[in-house]
Amino acid sequence: MTTQPTTGLILFAHGSRIETANEGVRVIAAELARVAAIDHVEPAFLELGQPDLAGAAASLASHGVARIVIIPYFLTLGLHLERDLPILVEGLRAAHPGIEFQITPPLEGHPGLLAVLLDRWKQAT
Repeated sequence: MTTQPTTGLILFAHGSRIETANEGVRVIAAELARVAAIDHVEPAFLELGQPDLAGAAASLASHGVARIVIIPYFLTLGLHLERDLPILVEGLRAAHPGIEFQITPPLEGHPGLLAVLLDRWKQAT
């Protein structure tokens, strides 16, 4: 019987000076872990929140994950995802050469987003 490599997940958000916004990301990361039954989930922030991406990756690495999927908790593909995130991930690959890193697209374009917007519309009308 072969064991599949352990995969960790990082929910990567911008970060905010308003700590309750950062806490909201931490809560959704924990809820994602619970609902999807994922053992290793970390929130991470580009700036203004902790942990940063390197800290989240180090935490997952310390749990022995072989692969890390980074889900940008960003609505659109902007400058941070086009420029900053690839640079940060290259640094992670250098720091953790035994771990595979994968970045998913941002939320834009996902069919579930339309359902969320329609739900918000229904709540307001």
